[in-house]
Amino acid sequence: MDIKKLQATVIDALEDVKAQDIRVYDTVHLTSMFDRLAIASGTSNRQTKALAASVRDKVKEKGGDIVSIEGEETGEWVLVDLGDMVVHIMQPAIRDYYRLEEIWGDKEVKFGAAKRKSVRTAMEEEEEAPKKRTRAQASSRATQTTLDDDEPKKPARKTAAKKTATKTASKTAIPSGGKVKVAAPKSAARKPAAKKTAAKTAAAKPAVKRAPRSKAAE
Repeated sequence: MDIKKLQATVIDALEDVKAQDIRVYDTVHLTSMFDRLAIASGTSNRQTKALAASVRDKVKEKGGDIVSIEGEETGEWVLVDLGDMVVHIMQPAIRDYYRLEEIWGDKEVKFGAAKRKSVRTAMEEEEEAPKKRTRAQASSRATQTTLDDDEPKKPARKTAAKKTATKTASKTAIPSGGKVKVAAPKSAARKPAAKKTAAKTAAAKPAVKRAPRSKAAE
């Protein structure tokens, strides 16, 4: 987990259980063991344990690691080791005695409500990003399906057949006196011509007369 997100998570967890005098220090320049150190006070053993449990649960919920928790038996001083950040939860008398701020407090990290809110918002937006992408993809698929359904269907082949029939009818139609007549098929027009030719041929041939039979032949 990013150190800023881890820091914001810890602060939120401490504030949820009403921790007092929360301080966070940058320790990168002092040690390589951890980058942040947080100190907070609890008024009783019960509260210090509850604060430690809140930090543990919040960090786990955000995907962080819990290295160890020490001091829960007594509750006077509970240390929560988060790897990159160490949280000391102490009762006021113990805190005044050990004065950890004097050891680690060279660079205090300032944080306010607005800054914590912006960090929390960034975390929430990062978690919400995959869900938004999924919803956008689903919406895009639904829109495409709607467009496909609304697209006009291709005309059936019957339309092409109708066009062919119309062209054929227009070729065989002959205008006559403002009216349209359908021409007779060519084969039907040829038959009268053939009959006329046969009649002319028959008229041109002279009639052949047969010779009378002789009586001898009979």
